[in-house]
Amino acid sequence: MSIIKSASVIGSVIIASLLMTTACNSQKAGQSAGIKPENLDTTAVPQNDFYQFATGGWQKANPLTGEYSRYGSFDKLAENNREQLKGLIEEIASKPAKKGTVEQKIADLFNLAMDSTKLNKDGYEPIKADLAKISALKDTKELIALLPELMQNGVTPYFHVFVDADPMNSNQYLVQTYQGGIGLGERDYYLENDANTKNIRDKYAAYIVGMFEKEGFTKTDAEKNRDAVMRIETRLAKSAYDNVKLRDPRANYNKMTVTDLQKMVPQIDWNTFFAKFNLKALKDLSVSQKENLVEVGNIIASEPIEAQKAYLQWKLIDASAAYLSDDINQMNFDFYGKVLSGKKQQQPRWKRAVSTVDGSLSEAVGQMYVKKYFPAKSKERMVQLVKNLQTALGERIQGLEWMGDSTKAKAQEKLKTFHIKVGYPDKWRDYTSLDIQKDNYWANIKRANKFESDYMFAKIGKPVDKDEWLMSPQTVNAYYNPSTNEICFPAGILQYPFFDMQADDAFNYGAIGVVIGHEMTHGFDDQGRQFDKDGNLKDWWTREDGEKFNARAKVLSDYFDNIEVAPNVKANGKFTLGENIADHGGLQVSYHALQNVLKTSPLATRDGFTPEQRFFLAYANVWAGNIRPEEILKRTKSDPHSLGKWRVNGALPHIQAWYDAFKVKQTNKMYLAPELRASIW
Repeated sequence: MSIIKSASVIGSVIIASLLMTTACNSQKAGQSAGIKPENLDTTAVPQNDFYQFATGGWQKANPLTGEYSRYGSFDKLAENNREQLKGLIEEIASKPAKKGTVEQKIADLFNLAMDSTKLNKDGYEPIKADLAKISALKDTKELIALLPELMQNGVTPYFHVFVDADPMNSNQYLVQTYQGGIGLGERDYYLENDANTKNIRDKYAAYIVGMFEKEGFTKTDAEKNRDAVMRIETRLAKSAYDNVKLRDPRANYNKMTVTDLQKMVPQIDWNTFFAKFNLKALKDLSVSQKENLVEVGNIIASEPIEAQKAYLQWKLIDASAAYLSDDINQMNFDFYGKVLSGKKQQQPRWKRAVSTVDGSLSEAVGQMYVKKYFPAKSKERMVQLVKNLQTALGERIQGLEWMGDSTKAKAQEKLKTFHIKVGYPDKWRDYTSLDIQKDNYWANIKRANKFESDYMFAKIGKPVDKDEWLMSPQTVNAYYNPSTNEICFPAGILQYPFFDMQADDAFNYGAIGVVIGHEMTHGFDDQGRQFDKDGNLKDWWTREDGEKFNARAKVLSDYFDNIEVAPNVKANGKFTLGENIADHGGLQVSYHALQNVLKTSPLATRDGFTPEQRFFLAYANVWAGNIRPEEILKRTKSDPHSLGKWRVNGALPHIQAWYDAFKVKQTNKMYLAPELRASIW
C-alpha cells in the first residue's frame, strides 16, 4: 500500500503499578529450555563470534532461496503466518459472497490478484486513462490541481502529505508534509558516486526507459522522459534531509499557518490543494522539511510542463507496475528486487496476492487470524512479562548513577504511563466504505489507497484516537510510538522464536523479553527521550543530564561507526543510534527482570547451558538469518536498524552480564575494555 503513515501515534494512559510481581513466572512442569541445539554452530567460539555460535546451525539449515534477499527468524515466522492467512483467504475466495460484505471484498481482490489471464490480457490498459489525463495537462495550474487525486490513489509525486498527532500537542491531529518523490527512495543514490551507487543509478535510468517503452512510448520519447525524471528526482534528492537529520524531531517540526505556507511556497495554491482532501477550513500544518518543499515549488516553477508531465507519468507507471501484467511486473521486480536487493526470483503469485489483501483489509483479516490462531493464555503471559519489564526498567532508572533525581522522577512518570497493547485491538476497523469491484486489479488498489486517505484526513478536527493500532495483529513486529507513549506487540510476533508458551523464563526473557525492553527503551532513546509522558515534544531533562546522556549515546554511535559491514563499507552509527540504544537497553532491562524472577523461582542448568547463557542464546536466535551482499549495501543506506549479525556481535560487547555468562576474557575477539563500553539504561 502506498499511503504513508508516520512513525508516531498518540495515547498515554495510566497502566500497571511498578510493584514487583512474580505470578506466572515459576518453573512449570514440562517447560522446555527453549534452545534448539540444531541452531547452534558448536565449532565456533562464542567469545569470538557469538552470532555464529548461536545461529550458525540455523543459517546452514535455512539457506537463501531466490525470492529472498534476506531471510531470518522474522521472515520464517512471517512465512508461517502467511500460510495461515492463505488458508483463511482461500476459503473465503472459493465461495460466493454478498456484495458489500468483507468476504466479498476479500474474495474479489484476491481472485483478481490471482487471475494472470486477465492481468496479461489487460496489459497496461488499467492506467491508460490516467496517463492520458496527465498528458492533457496544459500548465502548472492544471498539474497542481491533479496532485491531490494522484496522492489519494497511492501515487506520490514531489512530497507526501499525511495526518498524525501534533508533536507539540499530542491530543490534537495535525496535517504534516514529508519529503519524497524520488523513485530510488534514498537521496544518497542520486548524490554518491562510488561504483555500486553509480551502477544502481544507471540501471534505474535504464529501467525508466524500459518501462515507458512497455507502456507504449517510443524509445525517443522514453529517453527524453528519463532525462526529465532523473533531473527532477536529483533536484528533490539534493534538497532532502539525510537520514541522520530526519531523526531529529525538532529539526523536522515546522508548524505554520496555511497563509505562511502560501508565502513560502507560492507556486502551489494551498487552499485549493487542501480542499481536495476535504480540508477546506485548514488553518495550520507542519512542514517537516522546509527546504525540500521550497525546492518543490522551484521545480514546479522552473521545469518545463512537458518534463513535469513525464515525471508524473513515471510516478504513476512505477506505482502501478506491481499490479499490472506479468511482463510489466517482472520489469519492476528485475530492478527493485534483483538490482537493488540481489533477489533471484519473484515471490509466488499467491504470496503477493495474500500480501495485497492483508495490506488493504488488514484488520478484517486480523480479526479472523486472532480468532483462529491466538490463544488467550499467550496474551495473559505476555501482559505479565510486560509488567515485569516495567518494574525492571523502573529499578534501573532509579539506580542510574549519572542521572539526577528530578530527571529520574520525570522518567518514572513516563514509564508508569506507558500505554500497552498486546495481541489485537479492542475495537476493529469498519471497511463498509471500501468499494472492491471486479473491473481490474489496479483500480481496486487505487480505491484501497483512497479509502486509507479518506480515513486519515477525516481525523482532522477529532480528538486523537489513542487506541488506534499502527500494525495489524498478524504482523511479525512490534513498535513504540512517542506521540502516544505506547508499546505494541501484535499477536503475529508472539510465537517461537520470540515467544514460547512451552519454554521457561530464561528463554522467553532472552527473546520476547528483550523485544519488550527494546520497545520500552525507545521511549528513552535519543529520539524518544525528547517526548514527555503525554507524548509531547518537550524537554523534561536537566541540561546536565541531557549532556550526560548524549555523551553516553555517542560511545555507542562511535562504536557502530567503526563496524565494517562489507569491504570498505562502514555502518552508520548515528543513523542506527536509536535502534542500537533500544537493543542495548532491551538486553539490560530484560536481563535485570530475569534476575528478579530467579530470586524467587530459580532455574537449573539445562542442555548444558545455565539460565543466563540460555537468555543470550535466545536473544541471538531472534536475529538469526542470511543476507545477500546487495541487501547489506541497501540496508546500510536505508535501514535505521543495524544488520542482524551486528545486533548480536555489536550489542553484546557492551553487556557485562554476557561476559559473566560466557567467561569472556581479554584474549577473546569480542572483548571490549570496560572504559570503551556504552552504559546508558
